[in-house]
Amino acid sequence: SFAYFTIKDRLPQILTRVIDTLHRHKNEFFEEHGEKGVEAEKRAISFLSKLRNELQTDKPVTPLEDELPDAALWNQYLDYQRNLPNGNGEPSWFQSPWLYVECYMYRRIHAALAQNPPIDSFDVFKEGKAQNFFESQEAVIALCTYFQELLKNIKDLDEKQLQEELFKLLQVSLWGNKCDLSFSAGEDSSQKSSPLQSLENMVPYILVNDMEKVWSLLVNAKKTRIERSNVRVDIILDNAGFELVSDLVLADFLLLSKLADEVYFHGKSIPWYVSDTTKHDFNWTIKQLGSANHMWMSRCGINWEGNLKKGVWVFRDHMFWTLPHDFSSMSEVAPDLYAELQKSNLLLFKGDLNYRKLTGDRKWEYSVPFHQALNKFHPAPLCSLRTLKSDTQVGLKTGQGEQIQASDPEWMVSGKYGVVQFDAGL
Repeated sequence: SFAYFTIKDRLPQILTRVIDTLHRHKNEFFEEHGEKGVEAEKRAISFLSKLRNELQTDKPVTPLEDELPDAALWNQYLDYQRNLPNGNGEPSWFQSPWLYVECYMYRRIHAALAQNPPIDSFDVFKEGKAQNFFESQEAVIALCTYFQELLKNIKDLDEKQLQEELFKLLQVSLWGNKCDLSFSAGEDSSQKSSPLQSLENMVPYILVNDMEKVWSLLVNAKKTRIERSNVRVDIILDNAGFELVSDLVLADFLLLSKLADEVYFHGKSIPWYVSDTTKHDFNWTIKQLGSANHMWMSRCGINWEGNLKKGVWVFRDHMFWTLPHDFSSMSEVAPDLYAELQKSNLLLFKGDLNYRKLTGDRKWEYSVPFHQALNKFHPAPLCSLRTLKSDTQVGLKTGQGEQIQASDPEWMVSGKYGVVQFDAGL
């Protein structure tokens, strides 16, 4: 299975890169923290080398021994895996659900640093995320330029034109999801060319296209807005870099077209899946844009700083996003987060990992309805914008998956296909 190759090949590669990153920063740790920094680096590397060995030799998954706030939840989840009626008793790297062991690896990477001050706040993936951003510069410029030109006459657009622009920016945000560093094991995956030029050609690759439903929901929310109740959209973020910029453009468009009054962004509270967005990445990206020596890039960055100051944009992170749980258990495990999402008019879930957690990462029949696969996770109407990089997909027409499979056996894992998949949540 694709899961097997991921665990066997991709995860050890990612660990090797993390170890290499720490090696390369040895002098910096010494300059900042003296001998203590170097000692911490050695301990972290030894912890990670041990982890890599456990993974490659299919050792049992061990309880977390750190004192971090989520450790108890992780260890409870390990017990749950141990007691699954159809499980093998003792979860191990190759005998357990892929989603669980992959999340567990990233949590252990976090522990390797968090337990070793003074380098405990070092993000081992930060360089890669920054590099992805800089290497996508041309695409970022093209997108910011397009967007700022669009804003000049946004007030004159009729409904049909607004709808067209929303669809364009939803697609840019969808295909921006290709820039995923965990998928390429940290190899270059930046967006080199303007994404806007290829949108027409990409439409046939959108296997489920519910953009009309998203539009109807937003337009109706706008029309039926009760006095002083804001239309709120929440974006559950995926990757930093170009994808994040595409999400920010979409979010600003929603505000300026008055389809939404406020946008909440949800990111990760610890470095996660190589390129996932943390609060630092979010603020750093907006600052980079604001100080860029390109007029439209800096205009975007400065306006977005303004959105955060005015409170029409809000960034939130929550421990739940970096737990191994399906979203169907959110109301139980993180009732505060579930209650927060219930305040939204529309939840946009970006990317593959969010899709896997929405659908429980099961081997569904392709034609099982999305609503059913969500397993009662319905805090608010939601839409998944996801390019396929793992073999879970639901909500297709009868025979659609089988037909693609016949001509393109890699269709579920190549990132070539995407979905804009909506569920009204009723």
